[in-house]
Amino acid sequence: MNFSKRCYAKIDLSALRRNIENYRSFLNDKTQLMCVVKANCYGHDASVVVPYLESELGVRHFAVANLYEAQSLREMGIKGEILILGYTPHENADDLIASNVIQACTEPDYAQKLSKSATKGKVRLHIAIDTGMTRIGLHGSAKENADDIEKMFTLENLSIEGMFTHYAAADSDDEDNKAYTAMQTKRILDVDSELKKRGINIGKVHFLNSAGGVYCPNENSAFARLGIIMYGLYPDPATPLPFTPEPVMTLMSMVSQVKFIPKGTCVSYGRTFTADKTVKLATVTAGYADGFPRALSNKGEVIIKGVRCPIVGRVCMDQFMCDVSALDDVQPGDEVTLFGKEITADDIAALAGTIGYEIVCGITARVPRVAVNA
Repeated sequence: MNFSKRCYAKIDLSALRRNIENYRSFLNDKTQLMCVVKANCYGHDASVVVPYLESELGVRHFAVANLYEAQSLREMGIKGEILILGYTPHENADDLIASNVIQACTEPDYAQKLSKSATKGKVRLHIAIDTGMTRIGLHGSAKENADDIEKMFTLENLSIEGMFTHYAAADSDDEDNKAYTAMQTKRILDVDSELKKRGINIGKVHFLNSAGGVYCPNENSAFARLGIIMYGLYPDPATPLPFTPEPVMTLMSMVSQVKFIPKGTCVSYGRTFTADKTVKLATVTAGYADGFPRALSNKGEVIIKGVRCPIVGRVCMDQFMCDVSALDDVQPGDEVTLFGKEITADDIAALAGTIGYEIVCGITARVPRVAVNA
């Protein structure tokens, strides 16, 4: 593959495999893996990652955010089951059928509209239950949820195959949050019990997310929806995992110019940095248009020749500067590691006041993704 090394992301498929193997070791035989590949695999490039998951690692279940992502997977030849976790307008019911994907159903009115809009078969559904995330899904008591679902089973053009919920705080070791997660688990299982009393088999019931599969595995969950841990980041960096996830993405750039600036010289927009001595300054060919956060201005670091070099001045759209005074030999063309295994996306997220998810998802389309260690 020919690509510019100005700024690019290495995607380490062997790290991806090890993360999945470690995660799978915590699942029981009744819980299958569902890989969450939405948002272009959290910025890692679905065209690189998903075929590897299916063909090399045997993954058969995937989750995405929208119809476009699901259709993209089908177009690249993915055969496994695909669950759309987000909303699809009911007008696209036939598109759901044509792509043979499963749609999350959030409420009875939406189910009715999908049923009326479908003309080419049955729309496959997993019913979302709001057990405490307060984002999407049926809410209320187990009886009220079961009443709604029972009515949905009478609608034409629908194939109801499962039910799911999403944890709000499974990544926390706070006792109150642990109790909240247990409550959420009980609520969806209570709905399943109520349905079974009525002779209704809802199909696949699932509630484990990345954190839940490790911290509170449960054989009653048909799937563990593995997202952020698969990509080598922590659901919450403050909560240890029983294994160390390996970052899959390493963001690389290069030095374009090196110069000495005398004491008193201002650097970058707004003159937010002024040299207090002679500084060897390197310009790096990446910026916030590549997804490297402007919030790292004057406080982030990058790695050049194994040495951490501080960012000085404001990060620009396409470039930024760093202090390389600690390096004897640095010149244009030298590689720069922006984040990866030593400085992680979680590390720079902490400096930028956000989360690692946003860092990797924010790497823009103009940055080539290059698979390594396949």
